[in-house]
Amino acid sequence: MPGFIKPGLATGIAFSGSGLTLLYGVQYKLCVTQYQGLRMTDRIDSMGLELRRGVLALAVLSVLRQEHYGYSLRKLLGDAGLDIEEGTLYPLVRRLESHGLLQSRWAEVEGRKRRYYLISTTGEATLEALQAEWQTLNHAINRLSEETP
Repeated sequence: MPGFIKPGLATGIAFSGSGLTLLYGVQYKLCVTQYQGLRMTDRIDSMGLELRRGVLALAVLSVLRQEHYGYSLRKLLGDAGLDIEEGTLYPLVRRLESHGLLQSRWAEVEGRKRRYYLISTTGEATLEALQAEWQTLNHAINRLSEETP
């Protein structure tokens, strides 16, 4: 198979071209082999983006158990290895807020207005359910990979 995803153990939140690690999740190493001299990076990149999009909300909700403003949230995610563009992060937090999963407040700090985000009570319950679902999927993938020679 030219490219595949191999599960391993989770250690935190991180994403790079070579792997994805999620809080309360699984580490997926994107393994690339060469087929007739061509790397299958386009397919792997596409699948990696799809996987990444599916878990960004989980990562953001996890981090926002403590209050952060946009830049500090983005920096914290990036420092953990989960780089996220402003054009992805801000629509995501607005969408999470519109669903009642986050609350926000404006504050002026050093003459600058900043919008601070914090997980809501509904968001906490949703995060707990998403983490349970992630664990279920993680265990299923591990079982399947152990059964497959």
